[in-house]
Amino acid sequence: MLTRKQHELLMFIHERLKESGIPPSFDEMKEALDLASKSGIHRLITALEERGFIRRLPNRARALEVLRLPDSIAPGLNAARKFSPSVIQGSLGQGGLGRQIKPAASSRTPSNDDDAAPAVSIPVMGRIAAGVPIDAIQHQTHTITVPPDMIAGGEHYALEVKGDSMIEAGIFDGDTVIIRNANTASPGEIVVALVDDEEATLKRFRRKGASIALEAANPAYETRIFGPDRVKVQGKLVGLIRRY
Repeated sequence: MLTRKQHELLMFIHERLKESGIPPSFDEMKEALDLASKSGIHRLITALEERGFIRRLPNRARALEVLRLPDSIAPGLNAARKFSPSVIQGSLGQGGLGRQIKPAASSRTPSNDDDAAPAVSIPVMGRIAAGVPIDAIQHQTHTITVPPDMIAGGEHYALEVKGDSMIEAGIFDGDTVIIRNANTASPGEIVVALVDDEEATLKRFRRKGASIALEAANPAYETRIFGPDRVKVQGKLVGLIRRY
């Protein structure tokens, strides 16, 4: 349940993002809500973030993202979501997607066949460029529709693959990978890993003693080894879509 001011701020941010793709400044939010100081805006944003309605993207000015709207505004659209992950550009290879990744809600697409399970829409978080570290830009690009049995349980998002660091795992340039949100993984699983809170990469997760190894599926790329405090698991690979 949101307070009136929290609801007003959420809708103001949402409408501004729809209109221009750029979040409003704190001054604009203060003026829109007729508040005396920016500290009130900071408190409202913190409350919305704690309730899972928005997300602040670190190390970027005016970096706010609406993850979901109240069910009274958008019923049924928030069931499985938290990223909206927005565009994530990063690296399937050496580097990465930077910033924390959080998935967006899935939404059901009605089917004309009453006996068929409805398809599910999940957000495409952007592009992961395999092999070359590039900064992440987190704005949701679009959604894709996937079979419901591909994403059974949990929150999911998709990433577009650019590069060849995971080709021996059957993941090729141009593929779209389906990721289930998770913060832990078992050795051998392919994960989206956030390194030093700055770059993300799609790699096979391994443990080397107390360290974590991120292993490519291409002999042209070295296995990267990090201290456990430098790596955060952001999700696990559960599916793949390929267009010919």
